[in-house]
Amino acid sequence: MGGMNPTRHPRYARHRFPAEVISHAVWLYFRFPLSLRMVEEMLAARGILVSHETVRQWALKFGQSFANQIRRRLPAPGDKWHLDEVVISIAGEKHWLWRAVDQHGVVLDILVQSRRNAKAAKRSLRKLLKKQGIAPRVMITDKLASYAVAKRSVMPSVEHRQHKGLNNRAENSHQPTRRRECIMKRFKSAGQAQRFLSAHDQVANLFRRPANTNAVDHRRARARAFQVWAEVTGIASAA
Repeated sequence: MGGMNPTRHPRYARHRFPAEVISHAVWLYFRFPLSLRMVEEMLAARGILVSHETVRQWALKFGQSFANQIRRRLPAPGDKWHLDEVVISIAGEKHWLWRAVDQHGVVLDILVQSRRNAKAAKRSLRKLLKKQGIAPRVMITDKLASYAVAKRSVMPSVEHRQHKGLNNRAENSHQPTRRRECIMKRFKSAGQAQRFLSAHDQVANLFRRPANTNAVDHRRARARAFQVWAEVTGIASAA
């Protein structure tokens, strides 16, 4: 950031801080398990004095927009979808986070719901199918009977495998959410959880390190991810 001419992208009009600072703060918040106050302190260490409340407003304003653009730039999803649901506590009440990932570990969609039944499973599948625009070849879930009911209604021609051991990929994708839950001292509302995780998972997709990647390929992929981030956030024009 140092030595660069501040970028004046129209997206950041009326903001006191330049695009580089705002995009970096948003990246820190969604990329790593950091609280708003931690982001504030990390920026302060670089001589950038901004309040944690301002960081929160930036995340709200720009997070989903960045995530939507990232989604459009990522490769097409794989044809094998793993679906799983995990309980999360929101304002003292039990909710369920429904998540779908492909065989490469890319998060396809998430949906926070208050139920774990066939109606909720159907809603999750319909939203997923609408967002992807194409059905998978195979759908893998745990033993929850609601998935079979929903699949017959929403994706009747898709092969469905129900097996606890097959679904580790989807279960593992919940781990970053658990870490964020602790950092954020639980989500305050279902809407907050949905908004945060929708943006968080797309940023994670962009910077995800695939398994069995050597150091050279990883550095190349990371450089590409940073280039996409610069284009998405409008700071690429600063170069």
